Amino acid sequence: MSTTLSKQIIETISDGSHGDPFSILGLHSIKIDKKEKLVLRVFRPEADKVSVKVGSSKPVELNRVSEEGLFEYVFPRRKNKFSYILTITPHQGDEFSIQDPYVYGSMISEFDLQLWGEGNHHKAYDFMGAHPKEVDGVKGTHFVVSAPSATRVSVIGSFNNWDGRVHRMRKFHDQGLWEIFIPHVGEGDFYKFEIKSPVQDPPLKKADPFAFSAELRPGTASKVYNLDGYKWGDKEWVKNRAKTQSHDKPISIYEIHAGSWRRKVGEEPGFLSYRELAEQLVPYVKEMGYTHVELLPIAEHPYDPSWGYQITGYYAPTSRFGSPHDFMHFVDECHKAGIGVIVDWVPAHFAKDEHGLRRFDGTGLYEHEDARQGEHKDWGTCIFNFGRTEVQNFLISNALYWCDKFHIDGLRVDAVASMLYLDYSREEGEWIPNKYGGRENIEAIEFLRSFNDSVHHHFPGTITFAEESTSWGGVSRPTETGGLGFDFKWNMGWMNDTLAYIEKDPIFRKYHQGELTFSLIYAFSENFTLPFSHDEVVHMKQAMLAKMPGDDWQKFANLRLLYTYMYAHPGKQLLFMGCEFGQWEEWSESKSLDWHLLDWQNHQGVQLLVKDLNRLNKDVPALHEVDFDWRGFEWLDINDADNSIISFIRRAKDPEDFIITILNFTPTVHHGYTIGAPKAGEYEVIMNSDSEFYGGSNVGEAVLNAEWNEWQNQPAQLKITVPPLAGVILKPKK
Repeated sequence: MSTTLSKQIIETISDGSHGDPFSILGLHSIKIDKKEKLVLRVFRPEADKVSVKVGSSKPVELNRVSEEGLFEYVFPRRKNKFSYILTITPHQGDEFSIQDPYVYGSMISEFDLQLWGEGNHHKAYDFMGAHPKEVDGVKGTHFVVSAPSATRVSVIGSFNNWDGRVHRMRKFHDQGLWEIFIPHVGEGDFYKFEIKSPVQDPPLKKADPFAFSAELRPGTASKVYNLDGYKWGDKEWVKNRAKTQSHDKPISIYEIHAGSWRRKVGEEPGFLSYRELAEQLVPYVKEMGYTHVELLPIAEHPYDPSWGYQITGYYAPTSRFGSPHDFMHFVDECHKAGIGVIVDWVPAHFAKDEHGLRRFDGTGLYEHEDARQGEHKDWGTCIFNFGRTEVQNFLISNALYWCDKFHIDGLRVDAVASMLYLDYSREEGEWIPNKYGGRENIEAIEFLRSFNDSVHHHFPGTITFAEESTSWGGVSRPTETGGLGFDFKWNMGWMNDTLAYIEKDPIFRKYHQGELTFSLIYAFSENFTLPFSHDEVVHMKQAMLAKMPGDDWQKFANLRLLYTYMYAHPGKQLLFMGCEFGQWEEWSESKSLDWHLLDWQNHQGVQLLVKDLNRLNKDVPALHEVDFDWRGFEWLDINDADNSIISFIRRAKDPEDFIITILNFTPTVHHGYTIGAPKAGEYEVIMNSDSEFYGGSNVGEAVLNAEWNEWQNQPAQLKITVPPLAGVILKPKK
């Protein structure tokens, strides 16, 4: 029986309910019979006995003071600090020696505590989570987690038989943080946090929100991982990134789902690793001429059909494809090939899985308590409470983490509309107005501005994209002028209107000309990206090729026409994988793209067209230099609805550097069709989507001559044979 502790304290240590284990366990000064002594207390429930060895002296066995595994030993008073080793003799197995975790003081700086408490810690990943380190010559791992409402938090893992009584953490009450340094726990060890909540019993077992690596699903544990040590080879890319990714440079994005771009034949599930993607995907993207890849969310997620949009591990690249260092290698190889990397980032909502963020400390730590604010019924997920300092620290640090540790070049923020509006997808009575009685989510708006300011401040040249589907103003305008601060906004209106138009039979298109041209009314109100994304080729929406009307010839011609229109239209371009060669079937995350279709000439033709459009986008300044200003665009003819033809001019920064685009949305050939031109002289056709090289009928001229004769408000005119269901781009010959 203990001579130093009350029965009640022994019980709370033994059953794991004591809230301040550092005040009991480890080495402490006490008074016995008015004399100063030192007492050592150790809790090891798996031990038959525990011994302590100080310096070169012989080991001394500790006294057992509870059946559950509390041991103690009283030393004579020692004036100087001394180190010691514990030897554990377990009920089963060999004995082993360890350092005592309760001898170590706090390793969190006062500055970190201050920033965390303010909600201004934008690099919290530097101390939160699990960090392998060496302290006084002893290797171990420092664990820190936020759980302000918890009465106890412990680290559990294979190193303590997943017993939450062994490694109980120290609490910083003002900040709600808990920490412990555990010797001998290192890289590769799996762990969780066991959290005792006053409102929930039994204890919760949670993955680490800041874990850098995670167990492969269906496992749910976090994994100790040291991010240091990777030697980057992309110094030149990062140095020039701000120039490469500026608004006046070409940006064409290949959107991919890493698990289904290509799979290994005969293996299940047959995922390519990050390193295999570097070997196979990077050369393909470079050959196709894209400037960027965009990855559907790469953070750890438990459910494959969520595509990564329901996340449990925001700081862990998914283990499906390898380690964090393997992912660094993938990004590095992209950069060496001159390809930027964008990742989809999901701060709007998170998965409800029990091991994740939901009710993390028994309360709504990350989400709102009220389901009218804290739950997305459509998606079965929880909504972040953007007003909490813990959430601000967590999410903004996460955005910077991907840019910092993985050299990510851009973040595409998912579901921004759901963040901006409190009544998003809710009926009357299902939402709570803001303090002014409105529907705007004030905390989310401020969060998005802070996110964009932080990313652009810490990582200049990094770009951000908003998937925002409403008419909210100033999404891609600077925060200092009242905007949200994004660099680009997805043009969902253009996408919806264009697809609604192109899916109609050509005979009816003349009645819907406005759907095709409406986007130019607002084209320069934001910095737009034109997306044909994964969302348009799933859930019975059909693949891009299958959407097209007509027989097979017309389907391929329509698709080539559509892509020509997209690249000629002001804005940057995004195309989902498989769309570039005309996949027939809808995309599925559970299998590879249908690469065998490239055995057929028509599919080869679509792929070659996209490749050539990417090349033109880079080589022709008029296609990229002035994407976001009226000075870069001029209509020639918007009104020829009877023939379903539109034509326009695109200009570079130098107004004399221009191209002319004519788009025919019917299968009728028009001979001698007259259009205006800014000047007389010879024009060459630099793109004809009806070319035989792309599988077309090869109608049209290669060179045309414009004469001085005013037409369509232009000083010159030319006559052209307009091919069927095709786009033609002309450029003055030098």
